[in-house]
Amino acid sequence: MNILFQTLGCKVNQYETEAMREALINLGHTNDKMLPFDAIIINSCTVTAESDRKTRQLVRRMRRENPNAIITLTGCMVQAFPEKAKALLEADIVIGNRDISKIVDAINNYQNTRVFEINEHQNDDPYNTIGLSNFNERTRAFMKIQDGCDRFCTYCIIPFARGRVRSRAVSDIKNEAQRLADNGYCEIVLVGINLTSYGKDEDFNLCDAVDAVCEVDGIKRVRLGSLEPDHITNEMLKRFKAQPKFCPQFHLSLQSGCDDTLKRMNRHYDSAFYEDLVKRIRSTFTDAAITTDIMVGFAGESDEEFNQSLAFAKKIGFSRAHIFAYSRRSGTVAAGLKNQVSNSEKQNRAHLMAQITKKTENEFLNSQIGNTYPVLFESQEKSAAEGYTPNYTRVIVNTEKVLTGQILNVLIKTVKDDYCIGEII
Repeated sequence: MNILFQTLGCKVNQYETEAMREALINLGHTNDKMLPFDAIIINSCTVTAESDRKTRQLVRRMRRENPNAIITLTGCMVQAFPEKAKALLEADIVIGNRDISKIVDAINNYQNTRVFEINEHQNDDPYNTIGLSNFNERTRAFMKIQDGCDRFCTYCIIPFARGRVRSRAVSDIKNEAQRLADNGYCEIVLVGINLTSYGKDEDFNLCDAVDAVCEVDGIKRVRLGSLEPDHITNEMLKRFKAQPKFCPQFHLSLQSGCDDTLKRMNRHYDSAFYEDLVKRIRSTFTDAAITTDIMVGFAGESDEEFNQSLAFAKKIGFSRAHIFAYSRRSGTVAAGLKNQVSNSEKQNRAHLMAQITKKTENEFLNSQIGNTYPVLFESQEKSAAEGYTPNYTRVIVNTEKVLTGQILNVLIKTVKDDYCIGEII
């Protein structure tokens, strides 16, 4: 069969889709976008109500455009809202992410009878995502090492969609890193639903995962995905620092810079802890980049609370920030909270926060001028090569040479828009 793969959502979803793609291709199936599709796999997201809408829209569009294809629907939306998934009759196979490893067999054995299998997550669920040896990028690969979340932030449905925390064996991580290195990948990004909870209730932690990947000769860089601030200790920072391959980019999810808002969100830290962690990171790593996510317009967020969050974002000086407006999510505590903020006010606050964080991003980029960094080049377009420094600063170099896949020292000369322009030395 010729199979189309469609992914909505986060890096974990992207990894899971790539794992399914590899497993099916290894069985003789193809993924040729120039030919008609016999089957389509849609890996859904449910982080917001808008994500659900996009999933429904995609399923129906795929059915219209591919009337004879076997359509498979999986992912977080399916797991969190099984009745909604069941109602999407355009999907021939519907399997929750708890049983995502069953999809390969379900497609191979499909007999024109609808398959619907969604089982609730259990507290003792094992880590069961199939691994891979290749990724749909030339130089950087994501590696999922953790699943589930025990945090229960009041705005978030993900603990219900992903279940409790479970971690991948360190030996499996190292073996997959070796397979990826053998296929030419030199940078690995470790990802998970709650990455910093990796190893919870086990005798290992995130540092052990980083060490395992760094031990593989062909891997030159190891990067971390999104991190929960309160899980990061001084001992972890020391161990990260001891690894020359570790990339000093810390995506510390903030959500709000106001303590009262953080309490209503059921976040497990306050602004003072967050600020102190940033100081500790910057004292440990030269030129560390601190990136983040910031939510505006959360239920009950007053003008005063928003202004506190705005001032905090300015004070921290993020090198990059993803700003988004709070979206009420059915099934969460926050959906029933009083004093919901109007959509127009959310958009106004998002604009104001984006202005502040864009300014701090520009300040960070300008602080890179005059420094020399090893840049891993990832793409080439006409007479320019593009890549990233260890702290994930985007760099463009004017050159006719094809540099993709190479790591070269680059002197940062100037800043333009959201990237730096450099010169190979």
